[in-house]
Amino acid sequence: MSRIGKKPITFPKNVKISQSGGIVKVEGPKGTLSSKLPDGILMVVSENNLDIERKSEDRIVRSCHGLARTLINNMVIGVSTGFEKGLEISGVGYRAEVTGSTLKMVLGFSSPVEYSIPKGIDVKVDKQINLVVSGINKELVGRVASEIRSLKKPEPYKGKGIKYVGEYIRRKAGKSAAK
Repeated sequence: MSRIGKKPITFPKNVKISQSGGIVKVEGPKGTLSSKLPDGILMVVSENNLDIERKSEDRIVRSCHGLARTLINNMVIGVSTGFEKGLEISGVGYRAEVTGSTLKMVLGFSSPVEYSIPKGIDVKVDKQINLVVSGINKELVGRVASEIRSLKKPEPYKGKGIKYVGEYIRRKAGKSAAK
């Protein structure tokens, strides 16, 4: 039995979970998310608990048991509280600003870099160097934060670039003077 898969999911009263044709739909105060359940996985809903069970003991079904539970749990958390990912921009003259659905960043290139923010994601900029990517879909929030970070990864000599909040950058020593 999967350790993660056998844990029940408790959800607040303002979240509604329904299943039809193998598709799970989760509705909450922040929005609606839906996902397809893997074959061989059953969903049993009681009052405020949700149990994920499997129909058989096949290898593929066993491997999808914990995955299905985690995906549904992430949807419940997303529609009730949402997800956030923080980014920091470091470097002289590096800054960012949001105009409409476009994130415009000055990252030391010859021209500013523009990133189109996808639907369902909100990006807030604080003091021109701190970004907060938020939304209800955990996968989409992580992907957008990763794409923004990949525009200018932090370099190991001076640490300039875009990094996650709390990320440690291993620094290297520069050139040493000739003797």
